[in-house]
Amino acid sequence: MRLYREQEHNRRIAGKAEIVWGEATLAGRQRIKRRSDLIIKACGIVPGMRVLEIGCGTGRYSSMFAQTKAQLFATDISWELMTHAAKQNDGQNILCQAERLPFKDMSFDAVVGNAVLHHLDLSLALQEIKRVLTHKGRFAFTEPNMLNPQNMLIKNVKFLGHLFGESPDETAFFSWKILKQLRKAGFCEPMAQPFDFLHPIVPDSMVGIVNLLGGFMERIYGVRNMAGSLIISGGKGKEVIGE
Repeated sequence: MRLYREQEHNRRIAGKAEIVWGEATLAGRQRIKRRSDLIIKACGIVPGMRVLEIGCGTGRYSSMFAQTKAQLFATDISWELMTHAAKQNDGQNILCQAERLPFKDMSFDAVVGNAVLHHLDLSLALQEIKRVLTHKGRFAFTEPNMLNPQNMLIKNVKFLGHLFGESPDETAFFSWKILKQLRKAGFCEPMAQPFDFLHPIVPDSMVGIVNLLGGFMERIYGVRNMAGSLIISGGKGKEVIGE
């Protein structure tokens, strides 16, 4: 079962998760900061908002979201990871599935996360995200881009995925495909924008120049489509069928 495979994977990597996810390097820390800023901006998070984080992992992103002074509820399916997350923020940390959120309808002003949607049963997760959002609520996630050459290889060649610490069921997203799924789920103003050419293994001395080059590449039509990630966002709206 998918849930148990994901939990077992997280259990195995819990002690070294930030290394596996590329978060322990200078480049990795800068990626966390940039992704968090993009998510916060996309959702318009301000003090006092009720914010649900799905797939909080070790809590690195939770600590960034908590700095907005929003009321943060951080969730994950892994008890081992949640023990780390609890040390990163003073919000509420809840063990639960994204596909079965234990919250009432219209409970949150924003739903956020990093690199989590591609682990989930997406149709069920999107239904739950929409259900718990307020009428004017927004969501934002940063996710792997399938058009990135590395992502395409490790998401589709299983033994490479295993070498890179991938879980058995995770994938990546094509921007046009996730947009179609968001529209079908009934979200308004969906967006899936490629970004990020800074790899976690970039040496500290090269981070500055890679950031400059990456910023330039993100502005070049065609080239930007091969960036490593997508910022995916939208709002709650009337249900739309099809395109």
